[in-house]
Amino acid sequence: MPDFGTAFSGLASDRKLTKSEKEVQMSLKDKYAIVGVGYTPQGRVPGRTAMSFHVEAISNAVRDAGLKREDIDGLICYRHFDSVNGEADITPYLVAQQVGIAPRMMSQEANCARSQLISALGWLEAGLCNYVVISYAYNPNADPSLFARIADNLTSNVFGQFGATADYAMAARRAMHVFHTGPETWKHIAVGQRKWANLNPAAQMYEQKVTFDDYYKSRLIVEPFSLLDNCLITDGGRACVITSAERARDLRHPVVTIMGVGGHNPSSSIEKSTIMAGPTGARESGKTALRMAGITLDDIDACEIYDCFTYTVEITLQDYGFFQSGEGEDWLKGGTIEPGGRMPVNTSGGLLSEAYFMGLTPLTEGVMQLMGRCGDRQLGPRTHTKEPQIILCSDNGAILQTHATTILRRL
Repeated sequence: MPDFGTAFSGLASDRKLTKSEKEVQMSLKDKYAIVGVGYTPQGRVPGRTAMSFHVEAISNAVRDAGLKREDIDGLICYRHFDSVNGEADITPYLVAQQVGIAPRMMSQEANCARSQLISALGWLEAGLCNYVVISYAYNPNADPSLFARIADNLTSNVFGQFGATADYAMAARRAMHVFHTGPETWKHIAVGQRKWANLNPAAQMYEQKVTFDDYYKSRLIVEPFSLLDNCLITDGGRACVITSAERARDLRHPVVTIMGVGGHNPSSSIEKSTIMAGPTGARESGKTALRMAGITLDDIDACEIYDCFTYTVEITLQDYGFFQSGEGEDWLKGGTIEPGGRMPVNTSGGLLSEAYFMGLTPLTEGVMQLMGRCGDRQLGPRTHTKEPQIILCSDNGAILQTHATTILRRL
């Protein structure tokens, strides 16, 4: 039987871009910018609805950019979740109503799609919008049974496999067999990112330090993942505003442009995947983003990687090409990704140690770092790292089924 998964994974790399396609991609380089970031309280925040977090995050992002609500003419709500505790179903229309905006364009990404930023750029490039806001908000801690319901998949449950943790654990177990990774590698990610969180007062794990010994003693959730391999569950919201680089120059913050973007969707469910240990969508989306930006990995000063699990960080960096298959432990050891390291990764603490706002956690941290607004965790002399000019951000969806790459630059 043909290996369809492998065949399909090679299609994107085998086809050469036409001259016009290359010109279109290059024309987007540095044309658009992220100009405002909106935060809310985060962690375990009782008594709040998801809608209240949307409203607060969007309002704060618009204010942060130095804009007014009336300026916002595009709205993208980041993923649709089941409402909890009787809250009304949250749609972009309802969010716009509550915020007090009347966008020309609105959308809501379904399930784990990772095309929010690319959609926003499309609207701006087509002249349909001038200022687009992307917002994520949720209150999962309001309903303890939520994730049990999400895990209700009879196809896998009959085999004792429940939820995303088990699915990623299966991919990680396969990687342990194929390129001999494992906890000895992942401990560097869990501990390294926690050190960044210990410099971030807003992080859920700000006051909780972790050592390698703590990592090894952490209780198993689904083998081979322990508690410290798993991302956080977070109440709260996050939003950002995108506009043209030309308009950004008239706003209040240093201009942070989008140098390159890329996406790739292997789209194979993990149970049926023939490429379970990679390459993930990071490989092709990374190539596209780097090509658009006109740079190589050597030009990257830091990475903000989607880190639902420690293994996700390893496989993403590996597929981007920072190291070869099976070289993760050697690349990571010695504090590579930590404060003072040669390649800082997830400088807010990431999804593992700061807060879980899907792809907006890495993206907004990249923006804040390039704007120079990160306080004690700011890259540069304060953390004994290189002052950043270019940061790579990733977003990953479902069980390694979809991927987006964004490269940001400070002008």
